[in-house]
Amino acid sequence: MIGLLVTGHANFGSGLTSSLNLIAGEQEHYKYVDFLPEYSLDDLSRELAKAMDELKDCEGILVFSDLPGGTPFKTSVEVGFPRGNVKVIGGTNLPMMVEIAMARKFIDDLDTLTQTALDTGKEQIVQYEFKKVEQQESDDGI
Repeated sequence: MIGLLVTGHANFGSGLTSSLNLIAGEQEHYKYVDFLPEYSLDDLSRELAKAMDELKDCEGILVFSDLPGGTPFKTSVEVGFPRGNVKVIGGTNLPMMVEIAMARKFIDDLDTLTQTALDTGKEQIVQYEFKKVEQQESDDGI
């Protein structure tokens, strides 16, 4: 199974994990790392490396971060790239996480799972549009 790691600013990782667990149940081969205000870059690097080490027996690791180019994203790339089996995504949303939590039971290829996450994340960003329903006049007078 492919391991999942969620990271982001403040409590992004733990918050998203809480929502995911409520919707899809507790996840196995899953870790999160919050980038707390008191953390230095060294602290974040250490925590990400520790989480990746705990997922080392997985067939790969897919890292979900909050902001593309943000510190958790960049640090995940720096820590994960040398391992060779780590992909990092920025701009993570909850629908993406729910889909991947279920899809990884059937998809064991890291590249395919990564593309599925990207596609789902984009597809699930929508805007509600109110459409007024025109009432039609009835011939029977009612």
